[in-house]
Amino acid sequence: MEFTITVPTIACEVCGQTITKAIQNQDQNAQVAVDIPSKVVSIQTTLSETALKNIITEAGHTPA
Repeated sequence: MEFTITVPTIACEVCGQTITKAIQNQDQNAQVAVDIPSKVVSIQTTLSETALKNIITEAGHTPA
C-alpha cells in the first residue's frame, strides 16, 4: 500500500534519513521518499498507516 503522511517536525535531510531508516528497519522492502520543503513522507509498504505513524513518533517526530 502507499501512504502519504505529513510530518511537520521534518526540518532537514537528517530528519528524513532518520524517518526512512526507522521505517526500513520494520519493512526492509519499504520505499520511502521524503519531501523536506513540504514536510511530506511518501511510503510504499506492507505496514499499516497506524504502524507507520507509531514508527515516525518513535523516531522522534510528530506525524499530523
